[in-house]
Amino acid sequence: MKPAPFDYVRPASLQETCEILAADEDARIIAGGQTLVPMLAMRLARPSRLVDIARLDELRGIRAEPGVLAIGAATRQAEVERSDVARHALPLLAKALPWVGHPPTRSRGTVGGSISHADPSAEIPLVAVTLGAEIEIANATGNGAMSADEFIIGPMLTAVMPGDCVRAVRFPVWSHARVGTGFHEVSARQSDFAFVAAAAQVALDEEGRCVEAALGLGGVGDRAIRIDVSSLVGTEPSMAAVADIVRAALADLDIGSDLHVSESYRRRVAVTLGMRALEDAIAEATGKVLQ
Repeated sequence: MKPAPFDYVRPASLQETCEILAADEDARIIAGGQTLVPMLAMRLARPSRLVDIARLDELRGIRAEPGVLAIGAATRQAEVERSDVARHALPLLAKALPWVGHPPTRSRGTVGGSISHADPSAEIPLVAVTLGAEIEIANATGNGAMSADEFIIGPMLTAVMPGDCVRAVRFPVWSHARVGTGFHEVSARQSDFAFVAAAAQVALDEEGRCVEAALGLGGVGDRAIRIDVSSLVGTEPSMAAVADIVRAALADLDIGSDLHVSESYRRRVAVTLGMRALEDAIAEATGKVLQ
């Protein structure tokens, strides 16, 4: 198929980008195009014009700041995957990125593009929600920010308003000495959309007690969600405790079904992957297999 007709513009600055978007609410931003271009081809998206931000240096780069790793919206996923700074500061994102499409996909796809398209099965939005990342937004009048949980409203739906442009994603970096991460995903085949994905990060003190824990699930509903595992905090985690906490947290969770998998299958997988992700994170933090 061929896309509907549209204009194309490549602004020279972020300010010009925001001015173009403010003047035309039917304009759409394009950077990597790994999701938007297929939507154009199938005429699921019919923008009046495409605003190409791929070459804006002010929207690219990986910056380590106190307690935060800031990744520019137009930064290629492959750049983050290869970055030693990102791997050290955000090991959970480093584990998730190899699951994002194929290497050619990641060489074009951007971090901001993945966040902005808000696919319920996408790995980068899942990590952002799990860790409580902050989304920086620019428009013609200035800059703002909101949490990933506020930003992602539903499938392919975000809180971006006409004239807004995602500027960067700011991932919190945990300062604890002993931090472990875990990421698991089930799909029909490598690089396909996840039926279920689970991301976990855990911090322990010197005595092995949990001081912070985060667990997120993707693919189970209309958006990535963070699961309440706060009852782990203050305890010395065990496999039995992890199993009980995950089962209890997912017992009343509304989980959807589709043409690929049933609700009951997706629920079983969500419980299993949630447990595995937490167990891996705890084992990595302690340096030994969880018992």
